[in-house]
Amino acid sequence: MSGLLLGAAAAFLGLAGGLAVGSGFVAFLVVLDIIPRLTQLTKSRRFLHTYEGAVIAGALFFTWADFYDWRASMFPLGAAAVGLFAGCFVGMLAAALTEVINVLPVLARRVGMERYIAWLLLAMILGKVAGSLFEWLFYIGEG
Repeated sequence: MSGLLLGAAAAFLGLAGGLAVGSGFVAFLVVLDIIPRLTQLTKSRRFLHTYEGAVIAGALFFTWADFYDWRASMFPLGAAAVGLFAGCFVGMLAAALTEVINVLPVLARRVGMERYIAWLLLAMILGKVAGSLFEWLFYIGEG
């Protein structure tokens, strides 16, 4: 009986956690208007429904992949391509979020770097790339 109760508690906590994360993701996309803003910036408004469908399909696919513990065996160049696309997705999402809330102009004004905003952005990008490379090559490589 305690095994059944423990299983029910685990299922409840998993469902509650999934709903919380999913709700946060949907709120992030809808409230901040990320996808429509991204289509406006890239001048691809006609693909709005395609982008929304791709986000939904990706969420469903990777949810199932996680549930069934799918593994993808790839050669290193294939893994690099997947990493490149994942990085582009995260970068575009971060750029859309930054565009929506106007973080960089406010930051540049507050620290007195309005004339150097392009350099500030480049420094942020290179810092992220350098930090990621350090983690992948040295930190994870040791484990």
